[in-house]
Amino acid sequence: MTNTIADIEESDVIIVTGSNTTENHPVLSSFMKRAALQGKKIYLIDPRRVNLANHAEKWLRPLPGMDIAWINGLMNVIITEGLQDQKFIDERCENFEATKAVIRKYTPEYVEELTGIPADDLRQVARDFANADAATLCYCMGITQHTSGTDNVKSLANLSMLCGHLGKRGGGVNPLRGQNNVQGACDMGGLPNVLTAYQPVTSDDARENYEKAWQVTGMSPNPGLVATEMFNKAYEGEMKSLFIIGENPMVSDPDLNHAKKALANLEFLVVQDIFETETTAMADVVFPAYCWAEKNGTFTNSERRVQRVRRAVVPPEGPKRDWEILCEIATRMGYPVSYEDSHEIFKEIAAVTPSYRGITWERIDKLGIHWPCPDEAHPGTPILHTAQFTRGKGMFHAIEHVPPAELPDDKYPYILTTGRVLYHYHTGTMTMRTDGLNMLSPECFVEISDGDAVKLGINNGEMVNVCSRRGRIKAKLQVSDKAVDGTIFIPFHFAKAAANKLTNAELDPTAKIPEFKVCAINIEAAKA
Repeated sequence: MTNTIADIEESDVIIVTGSNTTENHPVLSSFMKRAALQGKKIYLIDPRRVNLANHAEKWLRPLPGMDIAWINGLMNVIITEGLQDQKFIDERCENFEATKAVIRKYTPEYVEELTGIPADDLRQVARDFANADAATLCYCMGITQHTSGTDNVKSLANLSMLCGHLGKRGGGVNPLRGQNNVQGACDMGGLPNVLTAYQPVTSDDARENYEKAWQVTGMSPNPGLVATEMFNKAYEGEMKSLFIIGENPMVSDPDLNHAKKALANLEFLVVQDIFETETTAMADVVFPAYCWAEKNGTFTNSERRVQRVRRAVVPPEGPKRDWEILCEIATRMGYPVSYEDSHEIFKEIAAVTPSYRGITWERIDKLGIHWPCPDEAHPGTPILHTAQFTRGKGMFHAIEHVPPAELPDDKYPYILTTGRVLYHYHTGTMTMRTDGLNMLSPECFVEISDGDAVKLGINNGEMVNVCSRRGRIKAKLQVSDKAVDGTIFIPFHFAKAAANKLTNAELDPTAKIPEFKVCAINIEAAKA
């Protein structure tokens, strides 16, 4: 996030897209709802009529996978009517003219043909966003989990720069992270092409600093593989072993039949987790680890705030801390590693991570600090890009709309999109061990519009078969006013009717994220 969560309440206009915020980020959504009560305008742009629509000025419904088109359409209105912040563009950005040339054809009427969003609704949102003193864009995986996910995010950045809504309170481009501390994991180099603080592995200076800190030589400058590429390599027999920590890909990965074959093809699979899962069942070795409430350390949340985490309960005998397991393995592999405790590890993090260098446990004893925080005299950075962008000038990207990798046809006439429900977390490894949550959300469901249910001749509560080109599941039909004709929603939490048996494993070429949010399916009544 370029801005803070609290900043959302300071916005005059809030565009929320690709996010079922009230269910996936219920605490954060309270800031949006309070803003609406104060007279601020929320525009929800999403294929489903999720609960946030009840607090919105207007809900705009695009066809799934058409995000670049409607974002370009907003920019077309803003530029055509001369509402852009030209001073911000001239002083702080580049490549605007090339982007402007591409956007020219995305008139509201053309965008209505592509997306289904009425042209006048598009004009209303564009004018309100451009004329606001401060406006924010909040998005989640409904934007990123597409083959065009990277371009979707760049397009949102284009829109914010166009109106000068970056580097100030109430503005910004704000991704809502899908899991707690996923921001911290990325900050720590949990990506195959960077070290901590997003220092490229190709940087000679960055590797040299690490080699000095770790007293090693010859660190590789070659980026590794992302998770989806690893599974493809395993499937093809090119990857022989895999170590999975705190992840359950046998429910969360796309095209699960492919994922299962990939894991079965490995010579050696290690899984480190706190409970048995569908993935540990396939492992050669399982390491039981402490859960989050049993250890000390830090989490870094969506707004880049580094916060202390303190042990709340005494762990059972047997499991170890994640870092202890990794240190013991490294030591047995010939590189002795040991630490006194989590505090000692954090000191090393600060020493080798420029954006964390000024953060100490003492400074965040009671209140977290937003990175970047380059030294101990620095207060932290709640708002990014106040004076200039990280690269200097902000880069406009000229981006054309590209359709999803798979669209409906006569055999598979419906679009499937997947996501989460309020009561379960990710693959249910923890939440499905809780009786109360299982009572509230006991099983998978197939959310469908009343119009589609009537068309199919299937009633609410009946069992249906859902099939795609990759697999088939059986689940209960749920007629809902959240659904729109032609689009079906299935939560991905439930292993017994895993939505990801259906989803398409086609990847975004840059981020390598699968297209979880759009695939073609068919539905039929299940035979008794």
